[in-house]
Amino acid sequence: MKLLVVLLASIALCAGSAIPQIPGDNSHYVEGESRYIWMPDGEGKPHLVDLQAPPEITALSGRNGANNEYRLFTRNNPTNPQVLVNGNANSVWNSNWRWGRPIKAVVHGWNNNGNSQVNTLITAAFLAVDDCNVIVVDWSGAASGLYTTSVWAVPGIGQFLGNFMQWLLGTVGGNWSQVHLVGHSLGAHIVGNAGRQVGGQPWRVTGLDPAGPQWGGNSLALNRNSGVYVESIHTDGGLLGIMDPISDADFYPNGGRNPQPGCWVSTCSHGRAYELFASSVRTNHFVGRLCGDFNQAQNNQCSGSALNMGNNILSKRGSGLYALSTGNSWPF
Repeated sequence: MKLLVVLLASIALCAGSAIPQIPGDNSHYVEGESRYIWMPDGEGKPHLVDLQAPPEITALSGRNGANNEYRLFTRNNPTNPQVLVNGNANSVWNSNWRWGRPIKAVVHGWNNNGNSQVNTLITAAFLAVDDCNVIVVDWSGAASGLYTTSVWAVPGIGQFLGNFMQWLLGTVGGNWSQVHLVGHSLGAHIVGNAGRQVGGQPWRVTGLDPAGPQWGGNSLALNRNSGVYVESIHTDGGLLGIMDPISDADFYPNGGRNPQPGCWVSTCSHGRAYELFASSVRTNHFVGRLCGDFNQAQNNQCSGSALNMGNNILSKRGSGLYALSTGNSWPF
């Protein structure tokens, strides 16, 4: 019997350490056990990630939040960014900054940059429905390279973002009731840290499939203390995203897991979160139903009170777990 237990343990260890051969296929992955997982870059191309690779701590000195780039988009410059520089008031006054307008900050995830689709899709959606200031946070220097190194960089990136937002409001005037922070994957945990850096003052914080690997139970992850109202949209829970509820309101479209409708490779479901959010900003047509428990949410069997998923409404409030069904192609 003892020999059998040892043998089974050895088989499990080998399975967890086996290198998957099919790009984008995460069917092998077991949360907390598997060493390797496929993650998409900003163009959806899968990259094999070793979750046990030691972080390049020495590289972090040159890849921290001090190198964040804050790209401003408004209706006067919807596609050509103007860079705002922390501490340089002229960079704001000489820009197209719209005084008194809502402020949206968008943060990408691992192996993405300021030009990645998550940013362009959400920025275009915000500007289509609202005369607002959209700040795309490019942290590509720290987001590139080893995933484990990027994970280590996340708290600092978020703290610098929080300090920048504090400086910005103090420079141009305004208050936190105008601020909505949105982050995808690792970016969700960045906006979580940014919100806590300023005492949870941002009016809305939205996590789009917050990154799962190395974040389950992590006190530095996005949580309810990150803003006045914190919302998460889970689309790849248990794989590239966190499945557990971590926000005031947690939405589980189509059960919150892979495969999302219309996704033929598992890495697609992770990016579906920002596509659904962009669509929700434009149309606000996703109606979630309150769930009695987590099992109902996973099985999309909820029929309680309604709360719309996503959208750009700063005053939105809600709590609990919500489930809903979506289509398989834009606008879903």
